[in-house]
Amino acid sequence: MKLSRRGLLKEGGVFLLGATAAGLSFSRSGELMSAVAANQETMEVPWPYKKLNPEVVAEKAYHGYYKGACCYGVFDSIVGELRREIGAPYTTIPTSMMIFGEGGVAGIASVCGALNGAAAAIFLITGSMEKEKRELAFSITKELFNWYEQVPLPDYRPSKPKFEIVKSISRSNLCHASVSNWCKVAKVKAFSKERSERCGWLTGSVAKYTVELLNANAEGNFKAIHKLSKEVQSCRSCHDKGGAIENTRGMMDCGGCHFRAPSKHPKI
Repeated sequence: MKLSRRGLLKEGGVFLLGATAAGLSFSRSGELMSAVAANQETMEVPWPYKKLNPEVVAEKAYHGYYKGACCYGVFDSIVGELRREIGAPYTTIPTSMMIFGEGGVAGIASVCGALNGAAAAIFLITGSMEKEKRELAFSITKELFNWYEQVPLPDYRPSKPKFEIVKSISRSNLCHASVSNWCKVAKVKAFSKERSERCGWLTGSVAKYTVELLNANAEGNFKAIHKLSKEVQSCRSCHDKGGAIENTRGMMDCGGCHFRAPSKHPKI
């Protein structure tokens, strides 16, 4: 909804009175009013992009992890650099909102927070309500998620690590499966300082690869190189759209949580 200048001032006046009654200072209320007046129009995605240094972003993401966890670390490292390089509209985003994604969303351990923050940044920069641009953003996101499942990670080592971290293949984009698989390889507990450091390295790794993908897209040469495995495609031939069972919409590695060949297939 668009407001005329008179309407904006009227609505703002009501807000100002309410804010004052609620105990906000006039100076703070004035700041908020100025922000409202300056941002009558919402800038739709995609937002402008300038190629970033993946190593710089990765290091910032690692430190961001210890400030606001994985989701925040990735999102803030990318948006923060774009804020520095471009300025507005990136100056309008409160990146601290991405703290919600910590530990797979509020510690629930669902989708990996680093991937969550990366997907948000990817869509902000490449996505749109338009189907063609939306599909581009989805393609970049799928490449990132497949990479995360298939590649030994973390593959970024911060400049001053707290511990040396071993790599593992998650076979899942879910926080709990990724953490459990790594803990099994590293022989440490899920709530240890070593595991936390691993997720810091992983946050840097995800931010780094995300920027590499965004840079490639900016150059016009993005190409997905991590495809669903033949095993997963075989599962989907029965369980996905048009299959004999058609009881899932999954586009991730099934073996991270479910049946894994060459084990005996469950009875149908």
